[in-house]
Formats: sequence, structure tokens, C-alpha cells
Amino acid sequence: MDVLFGGIPLFDPTGMMNLLLRFSLNVVATLVLIGLLYYRRGGRKDYFFTDMVISVTVFLLCFLLESVKIQLGFALGLFAVFGIIRYRTESIPIKEMTYLFAAIGLSIVNALANKKVSYAELLFTNAALIGTAAALEYWFIGRAERVQKIRYDRIALIVPERRAELVADLRERTGLDVKRVEIGDVDFLRDTAEVTVFHRPRPVPRKEER
Repeated sequence: MDVLFGGIPLFDPTGMMNLLLRFSLNVVATLVLIGLLYYRRGGRKDYFFTDMVISVTVFLLCFLLESVKIQLGFALGLFAVFGIIRYRTESIPIKEMTYLFAAIGLSIVNALANKKVSYAELLFTNAALIGTAAALEYWFIGRAERVQKIRYDRIALIVPERRAELVADLRERTGLDVKRVEIGDVDFLRDTAEVTVFHRPRPVPRKEER
């Protein structure tokens, strides 16, 4: 017999078990996605913190409001809200925003999947999203060019005729494997220019075995 307080049961074993299972699945999936794929591949701690907290918050909101007949509208509303997020100090880079959307999507799926969706299907959905992100992160982005903006002080080299000298100077001063550059804003008062550098990551040298 359920003990009620204000018409609400104090403890529901079935509901609590379902919450714990789904919450655990969501936390593990998000940790793999954000912790292993994003943060371990050069991500920032502040975005890691943000993605994890938002994931937990969205999951609990969706799960606890599941009985309200606004599931689809509520989920789309969350996507719309977070889709227009812009912090006051800086905009979110496209890669970080993509991981944020993935974390929110996982949380919504894990929270709002109804009884017609088995745990096997839920596990496959989580694995499919994480697997897709992992494949693109390691085999596509990992081999692609990286982009970095630099405030450059030798503006005499930014002319097209001296592009080879510019690339050589950037390689020497940055240590990057620079492939090509694009010239942005030029400040003749300070003799500087914004240079977008396209480079490929150098292989990490292995430590010699003793």
C-alpha cells in the first residue's frame, strides 16, 4: 500500500528504479561523449562543466515532466532555447555547440522514451550517437586541417608576392605545420594583421623506451 502525502506517494519503487536506470545510462553516455571524445581531445574544462550540468538538468526536467502531455513541444522548446545561447563574453564555437546539442539530445531521448521503447533500443540509440561522434572525431577531424587565428606583426610579409616567406616565418615562430594562410584585418597604425593559419597536427613523438 502506497503512503501518500498531499495525494502524492512518498516512494514509488518502480518509478525510482526507472529513474535510477535511465539517469545512470544518461550520465555514462554523456561522460563518454563529452569526457572521452570532447575533453580528452583538447576540449576546455568550462565547456565540459557546462555540457555535463546542462545534460543532467535537461534529463531531470524531461523525466519529471514526462507525464505532462507536452513532451514533443517541450523537447523542441529546449532545443530552441539552447540553440540561441550566446554567452555575454563570447559566442560558442561550432564544435562545442555541436557537442552541447548532442548532450541535450541524449538527455531528451533517455528521459522521454516511453514504455514502447525497450532498453536495448535505448542503448543502441546512445551507442549510435556516440559511435558517430567518435568516428568523425578520430577519423575525420583528427586528420583534417586545424584553424588558428594569429595577430601577426611583420606586415611586410602579408603581400601575395611574399607568401612563401610568410608561411616559413609562421612555421618557425609557431612550430606549426602551416599549410596555407589567409589575411584578415590589417592595422597599419600598430603594424599588425590578423592571419588565419591552416595547419595539420604534428604526430606526437613517442618516448624512447629505456
